[in-house]
Amino acid sequence: MTTATARISRPGHATATPSRNKASRERALAWARRAPLLPALIFLIIVTQLPFVVTLIISFLNWNSLSPNTTGFAGLQNYVTVLTDPDLRQAIFTTILLTVAVVLASLVIGLGLALLLDKKFIGRGLARTLLIAPFLVVPVAAALIWKHALLNPTYGLINGVLTWIWSLFGSDAPPQLDLLSQAPLMAVIISLVWQWTPFMMLILLAGLQSRPMDTVEAAQMDGATPWAIFRHLTLPHLRQYLELGGLLGAIYIVQNFDAVFTLTSGGLGTANLPYAIYQTFYYANEYGLASAAGVVVVIGTILVATFALRTVFSLFKKEAAR
Repeated sequence: MTTATARISRPGHATATPSRNKASRERALAWARRAPLLPALIFLIIVTQLPFVVTLIISFLNWNSLSPNTTGFAGLQNYVTVLTDPDLRQAIFTTILLTVAVVLASLVIGLGLALLLDKKFIGRGLARTLLIAPFLVVPVAAALIWKHALLNPTYGLINGVLTWIWSLFGSDAPPQLDLLSQAPLMAVIISLVWQWTPFMMLILLAGLQSRPMDTVEAAQMDGATPWAIFRHLTLPHLRQYLELGGLLGAIYIVQNFDAVFTLTSGGLGTANLPYAIYQTFYYANEYGLASAAGVVVVIGTILVATFALRTVFSLFKKEAAR
């Protein structure tokens, strides 16, 4: 028997070639499915990842465009400055306070509106459309609406309504309410809550409409009060939706620049970290320090996004298990 014949007659050799061909075909089909996505992936890497790598490199440099001769390697000094500089540290604190306040207020108000829209009443579709509208407004336009049409102490709608109510009681003109100068951070929080409450409402409304109604009806037949049903059935069911809304809201609000820039220009203690980065880059021309602060924001956003993705995946698994 020849060597070639011996190889062919060896046990399992006859099926080796078809199995390899099958694996090759599967790999070819997999690449054929992925190939249409490669241009989008390459574009995404060029637009997002390469600039971040450049920013990461610059964050380790001592680079001020006004003193180009002193440019050099700074190590971790820029990151130490971000965490120790009083202004930047105050910006970090303002960012945390702004994010927590807006997310919590939006969740609470959004939950109340979602519970209202979950009921059947005449005009529910129109009410839902009107409540969603603030989220569809361009952020800069929303900030301009609050700055000029609502909060302006001279011709703003809020002071106009207060003056009208005051006049009904025959009293003198009320003191002018000027939140932009008396409580500027509160003005920024109110404008962001107005814009982000519809987003929270939509997420929580989707959670309410996915409740197992047979359990709710059984509790009602057993004599459970609406508060008991909300506390023991509705709220535990909405826990993951509340977490998802809070995490997604935090990802976007921690990067907010439009409201701070438009309403207060970062003055009177309202400068958050994105606005402080803007000032450091464009006014102080400290490219290395601004890049380090930007990397800190990105790291914080990635941490929050990681928890958000875990919550999303747990919701998907929960829905798939039904």
